[in-house]
Amino acid sequence: MPANLTAETASELAADAAFLEMAEELGISALLDRGTAFTVDEAARAASMVPEAGMASFLAALEASGLVTRVVNDRTFTACADIADRRRQSGYIAWAMNANRPYLVNAPEFLSDYRNAVSRYSRDGRWVALSTQWIAAQAYPRVLAEIMRGAPGRVVDLGAGAGALLIGLLRDRPGITGVAIDLSPAACAEASRAAGRAQVADRLEVVNRSVQSLIDDPSPLAGADVVHAGFVMHDIFEDAGVFDGVLGACRSSLAPGGKMVIIDAVPYSADPEERAFSALFTYLHKHSMGVELPTQDRWEAAFGRAGFTDVACVPLPMPACRMFLASG
Repeated sequence: MPANLTAETASELAADAAFLEMAEELGISALLDRGTAFTVDEAARAASMVPEAGMASFLAALEASGLVTRVVNDRTFTACADIADRRRQSGYIAWAMNANRPYLVNAPEFLSDYRNAVSRYSRDGRWVALSTQWIAAQAYPRVLAEIMRGAPGRVVDLGAGAGALLIGLLRDRPGITGVAIDLSPAACAEASRAAGRAQVADRLEVVNRSVQSLIDDPSPLAGADVVHAGFVMHDIFEDAGVFDGVLGACRSSLAPGGKMVIIDAVPYSADPEERAFSALFTYLHKHSMGVELPTQDRWEAAFGRAGFTDVACVPLPMPACRMFLASG
């Protein structure tokens, strides 16, 4: 256990992760995150099938944990002031223990008979998207600032997952349109629902397609001022022809002055602040997903092959996470 992590801290992280996962399954995460008070009645309606008495009991447990506090009366609550930090921290647990559950419980099979294991077991796309969204919350402001530099009118997100990044942009900037592309039907369905709740569905196109398909049909990319990709491009990196084809399709489809903003990980970081999660991320990708994470040098070389002339690499406040900026 790291020197600055006590047993009490670890137990609090575990409890937060469990409660926030239950809140997500109940459908009340949006109430916890909206920054204003909500009632038991509102929470019960959001949960659809849950009776008010049951929801009151759940909110009482969240109150006991410190995730919510009562305000005004016994039936009105507000989320704790540090809910965003607690959700971000819980995201690491959700990603490791929930999104990757098939890889953990079947570890012997993946190491002894990889081909059979990879054909039998797959991750829950919805939880991959949600846990990544939770983890990335701290980095979002920096990423969003880079995306918004130059006041783009059209933003395309590759591997958009549940669509949180684009939905936030569209909600805050009425003049922007967006395209969310993801391979997972579950993630796309969640993105469509979230866009409807945020009242931006008329400006967000959700496309259930693979990133690779953009080589033959780059139409969703047409006229993009920014093409963003968060933790998706490494999945196709080992096939140089496919990876270069996708990057080339993006570059040729960008509007004049457009750019790519890619968020991804580098393998086995030796930084003490990054090494543990970086090791897990690198190992699971290599031995459970068949993905060899590329080094920074390999990323930069690939951008050069695609014709980008201006490439920068910026560290982000997530273990071994880097932001690659490509233009020109």
